[in-house]
Amino acid sequence: MSGKERLSASVDTDLMAAARDAVARGRAESVSAWVNEALALKAGHDRRLAAIDDFVAAYEAEHGEITEQEMRDASRRARSRAVVVRGGQAGGRGAA
Repeated sequence: MSGKERLSASVDTDLMAAARDAVARGRAESVSAWVNEALALKAGHDRRLAAIDDFVAAYEAEHGEITEQEMRDASRRARSRAVVVRGGQAGGRGAA
């Protein structure tokens, strides 16, 4: 990390309560540390989404646009191979 910068932000009341609770339970060193971790998670999430966008754009440039039917077929295949680890039955292997 390259140092710290002070931040002033308005935050929803329930999120502040969650931050304070995390500190009280020892899951965060401070509210600032909790917010810093949340921002790092969001930044990582946004980077991964951008990478997926880039991948899909490159794939479609080479192979053509992915159709709605192809997405439905892929979703159906994925669901048929899903393994339920808890909860209700989903029709996959390992369903209770």
